[in-house]
Amino acid sequence: MPDLSELRVALADEIEGRRQVLPDAAKSLLLMPLRARGLVLGAVVLWRGDDRPRFDQSDAELGAQIGSRAAISLDNARRYAREHRTAEALQRSLLPQAVVRVSAADTAGSYVPAGSTTGIGGTWFDVIPLSSCRVAFVVGDVAGHGVEAAAAMGRLRTAVQTLSDMDLPPEELLTHLDDLVIRLSAAEATVPGSNRGPGTVLGSACVYAVYDPVTAVCTIASAGHPPPVLSVPGQPGADFAAVRPGPPLGVGGLPFEPRELAMEPGAMLAFCTGKLLAHGEDGTDRRLRQLREQVDAAVEEDRSPAETGRIVLRHLLPEAPDHDVALLMARLHVLPPESTATWELPADPEAVGRAREMVTAQLSAWQLPDLTFTTELIASELVTNSIRYAGGPVGLRLIKDRVLICEVSDPSQTQPRLRRARLTDEGGRGLFLIAQLSQRWGSRYTHHGKTIWTEQPLPTD
Repeated sequence: MPDLSELRVALADEIEGRRQVLPDAAKSLLLMPLRARGLVLGAVVLWRGDDRPRFDQSDAELGAQIGSRAAISLDNARRYAREHRTAEALQRSLLPQAVVRVSAADTAGSYVPAGSTTGIGGTWFDVIPLSSCRVAFVVGDVAGHGVEAAAAMGRLRTAVQTLSDMDLPPEELLTHLDDLVIRLSAAEATVPGSNRGPGTVLGSACVYAVYDPVTAVCTIASAGHPPPVLSVPGQPGADFAAVRPGPPLGVGGLPFEPRELAMEPGAMLAFCTGKLLAHGEDGTDRRLRQLREQVDAAVEEDRSPAETGRIVLRHLLPEAPDHDVALLMARLHVLPPESTATWELPADPEAVGRAREMVTAQLSAWQLPDLTFTTELIASELVTNSIRYAGGPVGLRLIKDRVLICEVSDPSQTQPRLRRARLTDEGGRGLFLIAQLSQRWGSRYTHHGKTIWTEQPLPTD
């Protein structure tokens, strides 16, 4: 806080500067400093001519009251603007890059902040590459507004990315996310001195979809969030995907129902927050019809997701919205059949030799001789482990994409564990060897057991 002498010097300089611009008729001057919360924000200068009485003590007291209230109003406006910039900057910093291109889809996400701090909340979108060329699409909306909602969004987005790395099905991922929201809300309510009541993030919504470009199947589950709008080439009329939304996050105890949908090459998915359709006075039905028309036009005219997103927002948001909104457009692709090779093997040790022969022949057809030795070794080790510990049938699949993917599936639900074998151990080095030979590896549960996958970079020319 400036002391009185500094304030007097500042006011004297202000008076001297004002005298140079005051008219010659000014005979009485009143200078009121604008001070709020220990800061000098400026000053207000009033003057009177010869035809008016000079300022007296009562005028100075009244001016001081007016200046005090004006200073508080200015400081509140300054703090409001700073909070708005902080909340928007935090929100944008937590979002991914707008355009993402993977083998499964071309995507473009858009975030439009609210025109006021009270409208900025925890809206987010995400595109998460998964194993075996699959991709996850996420759009969510955290309850509440301001910096706290943006911070809560960052926590939920991080949780979704962590859970997706475990390759969980959409309904299981939302169940874990629901438990997390309940724990976060309970923890917030017990913070000493906090003015946040229980359930700050209760009522948050999220839709999670996993698309597999090999099988062209998209599995979607929703927690209180509108399903995406789907447009398929050759089929008239885009519409909401046939997904039944479950309860919002934080309710607990109720299941989330997944829905598997068969896709076609070039199909377009439009994920948007419910506030995008509820914004404005033209009605939700009309805005939904506009969204359907634009998604259909994008498929017919082969527009890019980024261009489609800009057109949709231009039609549906001609002005700044009252609440922040998110839009994620995704054009789906299907891997060609010649990019995959699948075999089913019996639980017979002789099948290991056959697996090596089939891998060698397929890599020769793909002209990848440099990967033959390592892929044979990976497939041989994984198939042997499946036959020994899980039984049959054993599935073996190779996928040639931006990397070479080798998958082995078996009916066991036991996940493999990487460990360092001791010198006296006869086994336990298989997964360690695979981890050294592959760029990435992991496992995921399936409806009929588990799948262990590895990725190897393709040789460069």
